[in-house]
Amino acid sequence: MDGGDTVTAEVCEEADMADGELREVTVAGHTVLLLRNRTQFSALGSRCPHYGAPLSRGVLRGNRLRCPWHGACFDIKTGDIEEHPALDCLPRFKVTVEDGKVFVTAKKKDLESSLRVKETSKRCLLNPDTVLLLGGGVAALVCAETLRQEGFTGRIIMATKEKHCPYDKAKLSKEMNLKAEDIYLRTPEFLDARGIELWTEREAVSVDFQRQKVRFKNGSSQKYNHLLIATGSHPILLEVPGADLQNVCLLQTPEDSSKILELATGKNLVIIGASFIGMEIAAFLSDKAGAISVVEKKELPFQKVLGSQVGGVAMKMLQNKGVKFYMKTKLSELKGKDGKVTEAVLDSGKKIPADVVVTAIGVSPSSAFLKGTSIARDSSGAILVDLVSASWVPGVLTQSHAPCHCTNCLLSPQRMQTNIPNVFAAGDVVSFPVALLNRERSSIHHQQVAEAHGHIAALNMLKKQKELRTIPFFWTTMLGKSIRYAGCGEGYTDTVVKGSLEELKFLIFYIKDGYVIAAASLNCDPMVSLIAEVLYSGKQISKEEAEACDITSISWLTHT
Repeated sequence: MDGGDTVTAEVCEEADMADGELREVTVAGHTVLLLRNRTQFSALGSRCPHYGAPLSRGVLRGNRLRCPWHGACFDIKTGDIEEHPALDCLPRFKVTVEDGKVFVTAKKKDLESSLRVKETSKRCLLNPDTVLLLGGGVAALVCAETLRQEGFTGRIIMATKEKHCPYDKAKLSKEMNLKAEDIYLRTPEFLDARGIELWTEREAVSVDFQRQKVRFKNGSSQKYNHLLIATGSHPILLEVPGADLQNVCLLQTPEDSSKILELATGKNLVIIGASFIGMEIAAFLSDKAGAISVVEKKELPFQKVLGSQVGGVAMKMLQNKGVKFYMKTKLSELKGKDGKVTEAVLDSGKKIPADVVVTAIGVSPSSAFLKGTSIARDSSGAILVDLVSASWVPGVLTQSHAPCHCTNCLLSPQRMQTNIPNVFAAGDVVSFPVALLNRERSSIHHQQVAEAHGHIAALNMLKKQKELRTIPFFWTTMLGKSIRYAGCGEGYTDTVVKGSLEELKFLIFYIKDGYVIAAASLNCDPMVSLIAEVLYSGKQISKEEAEACDITSISWLTHT
């Protein structure tokens, strides 16, 4: 039925849809997600606004729908985003049931897109308050947008040393052939329309917390009422002879990504570090570089985070593409000719031809400009937030409780507040107590976590007293395959593997004190999203339940 600007379509029989079912239906030639939660039907955009994952393969628990690929969550009653990494909401369409038939009514223009940008307030010149955001990544971006979405009408300034709008940094190592503009998360026009000032190539060099003023490298300064420090992290430099030779590269910006691709094509590439960045670069360039060698001091890639089993799988995938690994060894020296690198020398004496070298040995918090101030930082330079945390709910973890993994203790209350009044911090630059790690502090360098930090910081700037409640979720992509991971597995003592590592179809649980604290998978969607939802709810998954898991059935764990 066509009503001009709107259209109504019969999409199914009421009795044909089971409780909890997610189904793609067609309305006026467009795909819509229809779902049933008990007796209620909802119709939403069918694709995740992040990378376009089909939400019909996602996880529905209560009124919350989680993307099967990267863990973004949406409220099925409103379509609103509840969990990143997606930035936008889903369009929601009217559903009616008549005589046992289900109908969806939608505006034609809303059917044309699978995302909905949340409405925001606008800048009001009568509001004198200024929020200054240091950093141009996702933490600062989400903070700025959340402030506007929540009705803040004061001035918002995002100051970054980058020359670009906020962009998708995850793609720098995964898709190195893209231009900067191809990975922009928001355009200058988008930010300008919402009264968010973007100051590019504006690096902070000092902060006077007493006067509430930031000084920048170009000599300018800016006062603030609230400050967010979200300056991220930077790569650790090599400290060996020859590290200053030409074509020894770091990966920080879109320009770095393009440069590495250009230099490495048809040449000898040596990557120092089998980190996520290093492995993704090796994977992307495996059919482009003349030869690729990876040098790593540990036995296997990703060993600290994903363990030997997943590390072994990733290493074999790249070995099958001709990548050579030199494990349990260190770089001793880089040699060159006419100022350009030509050779990498290992501590064993082995010499590897090297036309280009990429350093991927880890990162450090970008907080040197805070040295000498009263802001609390740890020995690595990470800013300490929430030094005194509030209780989560009555009867669960507080400062006086012993660490545990009981119901609701999986999530630690965070407000992203530093020890300085009106100063917040978010993203890679912070260290915060994590309940899954028995409240030990950690810096979690995931895009989704940084976005969650920015969101919570904005709400608490507005005195909404909101606490961070999220399960860390990340992914790494190599050779067209994605390993997904949810939770905090640091310090795990046991694993349970379901499926087959050899066949590249597996789900691995990381166990501590008899319970699951994290999970990783390859070709087993949406199992990691399901586990993330269970952990988010505060429920436990025992080792015995993990051992009983059926990776072919999403109904596993429905009793939780």
